Amino acid sequence: MKAFGSNCLPVLALALLLSPAWGVDVPPGSDDPVFVELDSGLDFVHFAGISGELYIAEMMGPGAALLDYDRDGDLDLLVVQGRMLKPGATLAQSRIPWRGKEPPACKLYRNDLAVGADGSRHLRFTDVTRQSGIRCSGYGMGVAVGDYDNDGRVDVYLANLGCNQLLHNDGDGSFSTVTGSVATAAALWSTSAAFLDYDRDGWLDLYVANYVDFTPEHNRRCYAKSSAPDYCGPDSYSALPDQLFHNRGDGSFEDVSLKAGIATNRGAALGVVSDDLDGDGWVDLYVANDGDANQWWVNNRDGTFHDAALWAGVAVNGTGRAEAGMGVDAADFDNDGDEDLFMTHLTGETNTLYENLGDSLFEDSTARLSLAAPSLPATGFGTAFFDYDNDGWLDLLSANGAVRIIAEQAKRGDPLPLGQTNQLFRNRAGKSYVDASAQAGPSFRRIEASRAAAFGDLDNDGDSDVVVTTNSGPVRVLLNRVGNRQHWLGLALLTGKGSRPALGAQLRLTAGGRTLLRRAHTDGSYCSANDPRVLVGLGSATRVESLQLRWLDGATQSLPVPGIDRYLTVHQAAVAEAQP
Repeated sequence: MKAFGSNCLPVLALALLLSPAWGVDVPPGSDDPVFVELDSGLDFVHFAGISGELYIAEMMGPGAALLDYDRDGDLDLLVVQGRMLKPGATLAQSRIPWRGKEPPACKLYRNDLAVGADGSRHLRFTDVTRQSGIRCSGYGMGVAVGDYDNDGRVDVYLANLGCNQLLHNDGDGSFSTVTGSVATAAALWSTSAAFLDYDRDGWLDLYVANYVDFTPEHNRRCYAKSSAPDYCGPDSYSALPDQLFHNRGDGSFEDVSLKAGIATNRGAALGVVSDDLDGDGWVDLYVANDGDANQWWVNNRDGTFHDAALWAGVAVNGTGRAEAGMGVDAADFDNDGDEDLFMTHLTGETNTLYENLGDSLFEDSTARLSLAAPSLPATGFGTAFFDYDNDGWLDLLSANGAVRIIAEQAKRGDPLPLGQTNQLFRNRAGKSYVDASAQAGPSFRRIEASRAAAFGDLDNDGDSDVVVTTNSGPVRVLLNRVGNRQHWLGLALLTGKGSRPALGAQLRLTAGGRTLLRRAHTDGSYCSANDPRVLVGLGSATRVESLQLRWLDGATQSLPVPGIDRYLTVHQAAVAEAQP
């Protein structure tokens, strides 16, 4: 990993967004639950269209996105939706009845956060789907967010079973579907997607992870070991190639999947994260494949990529097996200055943490870090490295739910017998993880088929909250109640004339004698989009000793931090020189 320097001098504008007075009066080891489930006005219930045909797609959704679509400084929520998959079937024929007054549809909820004079916060969501003009087509799976036209407003990409959709933010609270004019539609089964600037030209490109060649008309019959009918796995269908769309800078995209090398290697993709894993200043892509070897698409800096996963040790686990990759994230869990990888997997497999050893080599450190045994009973989907207690060490969450019928639940008459409990793992100073699910709160004792997990500070109080979706169930909003008892710093990194989030920008922050590496991104997890702001836990440190930024074009800058326990906005206005 190259050190950040100060030879490049961008002009920076620094603005305080808010400055709540959070202290450390209550120690982080109290008996209070980490998360409290919020009754916040969300009335969304996922509809999978379960008809009894055991379509593989039925139990895979839904995805969710946290985004500030109205630019009012707080995170709003978009949740995708399913429909009946069986040709000719009606809503009434679903084995889990639809009880809504209107047909199932994706939903956009505006965050109407209210902050009292005493600093108290009241979080409430309002359904603004009708006003937004968003009309989701296809069978909804995942969602990505990014400002693709550099107008300062976040746009939305919907990944579906069927044609995908690109939604342009018109700036008046509404969105326009512009898919046909930008050539990003695909009549495939897409799952996760990621906005990134892979060629460093200042325009966000788009990576779309595609799964398998399934259609309801060509459904296959599969069986459990007991000979009972069950959902098929991805190996029952052919894997699809992923897609890379290059942003032309004029509001349109070009499909460069073939000439970039992306289409040369197929896998049943469910998760994707963009990150500079080799530290050369150019963003790479890591893809979690379900049952196939994973891919690390290393950026060749000329518009092409090569897959280095096998040689780097991140294609398969430490025993040489390809696993059922679902969710994925990248971050520096051990604070050694380089980015590591974490993936969630199938029941009977462990989740996997690949530790970055440097020189583009990784090691499967799952067992050493005490993450193997706790993950064996669960099938994980949404996940992230995030610092729930703001102690400066990145913890892990796994949103769990089976994909094979659980016989005991089926015998009880459960129409979706895939329920499991979610898990929270606390990072013990980069040496190991401990299962902290018992302290996470009552929601972590609920047995459901959890899927996506989107991470962000919903109430702007300085700690990470989580939104978890449920297949054939409600959305769960988990408010963090312990993180802001320790010190923190939040950074909104913006670039370009339209001041869009600088996705891919990295920072190194030194506080209390520790140097922490973090980056701005919205991708990762599973079928989800996350808060683009960078939230750094400082523990007991009362000041930031140094802050160095590396923008995606290679420019670096050191800047003073006027205070902590607040959000700052940093604009990259101009760059004198960029590193190669």
